[in-house]
Amino acid sequence: MNGLWLVARREIVTRGRTKGFVVGLVLSAVLVGALAVLPRLFSGPDSFTVGVVNSPALQSALAGAAGNAGDAEVTAKPFADEAAARKAVLDGDVDAAVVGDRRTLADGEVDGELGALLESAHQTAQTQKQLAEAGLDPAKVSAAMRVTPLEQVSVGTDTRYEGVRTGIAFLLVMVLFFLLLQPSMYVAMGVVEEKGSRIVEILLTSIRPWQLLGGKILGLGVLALANLVVLIVAGLGAAAATGFSADLPPGMTGIVLGTLFWFLLGYAFFATMAAALSSLVSRQEEVSSVISPLTLLIMATYFVSYFAAVEPGSPVARILSIIPPFSTMVMPVRTAGGGVPLWEIGLAAALMAAATAGMLVLGARIYERAVLRTGARIKLSEVVR
Repeated sequence: MNGLWLVARREIVTRGRTKGFVVGLVLSAVLVGALAVLPRLFSGPDSFTVGVVNSPALQSALAGAAGNAGDAEVTAKPFADEAAARKAVLDGDVDAAVVGDRRTLADGEVDGELGALLESAHQTAQTQKQLAEAGLDPAKVSAAMRVTPLEQVSVGTDTRYEGVRTGIAFLLVMVLFFLLLQPSMYVAMGVVEEKGSRIVEILLTSIRPWQLLGGKILGLGVLALANLVVLIVAGLGAAAATGFSADLPPGMTGIVLGTLFWFLLGYAFFATMAAALSSLVSRQEEVSSVISPLTLLIMATYFVSYFAAVEPGSPVARILSIIPPFSTMVMPVRTAGGGVPLWEIGLAAALMAAATAGMLVLGARIYERAVLRTGARIKLSEVVR
């Protein structure tokens, strides 16, 4: 085992010190943090300025209507007459103007949200006025009409966090795609580099082939895992800093741990496959062609995961989230969307673990038989035989 840890340490130190890895790690963390911050920055409260002519009751009603609407902010600006209010609307000083509780002035069509606020405030002001004219106390009438709202209980899937879950699913698709493809490519290029330069012949005089292969996969896997952890911390940290964490769905701990679990299985599977295929060639120019089956498989998994982010409950998403290796990306995406039965997660994990173990055994044997054979490209069927 000492040989395996030595190789792993060499890969971590060599690759982790490169400028490309450090810059890529920082940029990816900044990008994920920005994705968590930007929605909060661009979804700030709507702000409106409304001109009011001869309607003091409407001014106080506007503040109450804006508070009931949520984050909208309405500022009432009084004008002496309709001409002044009309000029302010045309100059863009106000978004709309209400004249004498009779009509609304606007330059074109009134904004939908603002129109609803104005109508609500108008209804409130006129109701209070008519109650006072009828000799009734508006405050007592309002208190009598104030009742506890009905409690809403969903008997199906909770849709309160549907939009946020979909966004998390899309983010997982992109992160898992790049963190499964890129390290696997590094493994393939490292195998070919050692084989082409014949360094592997020297290394195998001191350690066994499975130790060299396992150390390379383990070392680059540690760096990829560190990259994933940094991205998760950056995203959650930015969400907490902007207050967006309050909008995150319950069960985020399970989503994070599940993502790490599926990434580890997926990386072990694809990295071993990349090492086995790349051991068939001796030149870097041949790497892209020899690992094309791996690239196509990851791309297919990516597209299925993208579809699953949109339709997590579709039959295609449910079936492929159980079948290896599609489950490495599809299942965490479905889990982020919510509503996945535990038995499906357990079955998918068991099948993927078995597939990964099988790939480790098969990949190690192919690597051991092919890595010392330099020269022309070796056929996979010949190595298997």
